[in-house]
Amino acid sequence: LFPGVRQAQWLTKTKLVEGLPSAVQGIVDNPALGLQELQERVKHAVSHARLWDTPEVAPRREQYCPVLFENLIHICRLMSGKYPSLSKRMLARNCRIAATWERESILLQVRGLSGILMNSMTPIPPVASKEEILATKEHVLETFYPIAPTIDLQEVNVYKELNDTGFRDGYPYSHPHTLFFLESANVRTDRFRPEQLRAKMLMFAFGNALAKAKALHGNDPKVLEQPIVVQSVGTDGQLFQFMVFQLNTTDLVSNDGVKNLVWIDSDRNLYEKAQCVPEVKKRVVTKPAGISGFQPDTFKKFLALYLHGTV
Repeated sequence: LFPGVRQAQWLTKTKLVEGLPSAVQGIVDNPALGLQELQERVKHAVSHARLWDTPEVAPRREQYCPVLFENLIHICRLMSGKYPSLSKRMLARNCRIAATWERESILLQVRGLSGILMNSMTPIPPVASKEEILATKEHVLETFYPIAPTIDLQEVNVYKELNDTGFRDGYPYSHPHTLFFLESANVRTDRFRPEQLRAKMLMFAFGNALAKAKALHGNDPKVLEQPIVVQSVGTDGQLFQFMVFQLNTTDLVSNDGVKNLVWIDSDRNLYEKAQCVPEVKKRVVTKPAGISGFQPDTFKKFLALYLHGTV
């Protein structure tokens, strides 16, 4: 996606709000949840992924990024003792999504692997009020004239307009909750840049929400009585991107009327540096091995998205 999130906003008819929605930020700021007590576990999780999980001097990103993700998810699952409904979740890997919609006179599709998807038995409640949703009618979407808003998108022949959540009817964990994208390629040029990753997160959150909306309400364009919320988290094993998307309407052809909403909290480091071996100068250790610059608030946001809809 050439201009990144700006282009994704136009494609999905979405208004951007900086920062996390109040429902999620309230979880981050709530001392009663005991998020502070998990800090040492998170530090050990980072050290395990970056320093201890391999006999190599320095683990490659393609190794430590997935290990760190699994460690963080494990810590989140520990909260299920306090909140039993968290056990009604399921992680689906290599899940395929397909969603089709028309934007102005252009037929668009999101298809392919949508990261690691956490599904839930119950949907996340809407995070924007009806007043906030109606207020989006006044929002004017940015255009790219004279550049086409579909620049850099792959053009293909479509023989079937497919809308598929990736799950069979009757699957108990039928509601998409959070998508996780791991940019774990060791070579920097093989990874999405943060802006590209945020655009990918938005497109697939939208795709999952739209496919679910069409499964529930059919293909007729409409403003949804019950908006659908899908979250996204993206990371390269150090830098995190957080996103909450709310699908308010499936009437996407024109720029008029109600818009969808997305909240983005971007470029949050979990730690500044992982020193795999100590730095020694003139037989003096100038930089000891270990993790430096740990940022506990980044994990709090990760956990808050996990808890959202339960707490």
